[in-house]
Amino acid sequence: MTVDAGALLDATVATLETELVELRRDIHAHPEIARQEVRTTRLLVDRLKRAGLKPRQLEGTGVVCDVGPDVPGRGRVALRADIDALPLTDSCDLPWASQVPGVAHACGHDVHIAVVLGAGLALARLDAEGLLPHGVRLVFQPAEELMPGGAHDVIAQGALDGVDKIAAVHTEPKLDVGRIGTRIGPITSASDAITVTISSGGGHTSRPHLTGDVVYALGQVITQVPAVLGRRLDPRSGVNLTWGSVHAGNAHNAIPATGSVSGTLRCLDVRAWERAGQVLHDAVEQVVAAYDVDVTVRHARGVPPVDNDAAVTAGLETAATAVLGPDGTVLTEQSLGGEDFAWYLTKVPGAMARLGTGTPGGRRYDLHQGDLAVDERAIAVGARVLARFALQG
Repeated sequence: MTVDAGALLDATVATLETELVELRRDIHAHPEIARQEVRTTRLLVDRLKRAGLKPRQLEGTGVVCDVGPDVPGRGRVALRADIDALPLTDSCDLPWASQVPGVAHACGHDVHIAVVLGAGLALARLDAEGLLPHGVRLVFQPAEELMPGGAHDVIAQGALDGVDKIAAVHTEPKLDVGRIGTRIGPITSASDAITVTISSGGGHTSRPHLTGDVVYALGQVITQVPAVLGRRLDPRSGVNLTWGSVHAGNAHNAIPATGSVSGTLRCLDVRAWERAGQVLHDAVEQVVAAYDVDVTVRHARGVPPVDNDAAVTAGLETAATAVLGPDGTVLTEQSLGGEDFAWYLTKVPGAMARLGTGTPGGRRYDLHQGDLAVDERAIAVGARVLARFALQG
């Protein structure tokens, strides 16, 4: 009797679903921030070894594990999950809420881990039956929430050596469970950290003409520089500079000697992102030139946009249709959020899809919020879709 490989994948994920949900809850209850994912790494290594696989722990934290054969002339298909949590208080009020004060899986990385592990275990079963025609690589990456992100370290340690393509999913609580959101081209934004520091001699507010007015100059930077970027860079590139914090002085009648403003620079287009730093620097200097102050611009490059490859995106859509039917895939919107999965796509073709984790008719949660809750049926959905994608090759 001929065995249907896709059906065997689906059946295997179904047998694993309870375990995967429990694993996700365990990881959610024991979150670890970037580069400290020791327990999570150990858990993954142990489970992969129990499946008869040979995981490789990366320097520090993180795991890479190959499934299936090396095929001459053909690279592996990589599936990536990020494993770190956020320095944020968990307020989900569920039995598996974080037991670590001030740390929470508020971005759904615990779901990503369970999805890729489930896909990998199902593919290992397929390989044991002689039905996996090519190799797959599981990549459990640390430190996604840092800039420029742990992807750099993972790539440097050979995670993409011999890989032809890579795919990932990201939780999307605004999309119903049982649906996958895809998009060709940029799906996320470049994201950089910006800090502008202004200094002068300081002075009395009754004599602003005798010193550089740091607070007034900061005000001009806050209001004028975003407008300059909007006129110096193509508006179709989605450039956005938003300030998140401003600090200057303590007394109402004293002009401080120093002050700073910090924020994020985001951009949907790689070419505009490459130009934006110099345009920003020039704009800040020109804006404050009239105020007799010194200025320093610190521009920390974060991540480029996740620019989804058309062929890989089509492969994810084919896999999602096989699992969820013709209505299971929807066109997703672009996001100004940053994702260091983008660095992999500078090396090999790849794509990220959005995994619906919202309960139909239920509350719509948001990412990076302490009360984030997900519909855990999404774990099996994501595992089946990624396994099918990997099987397609």
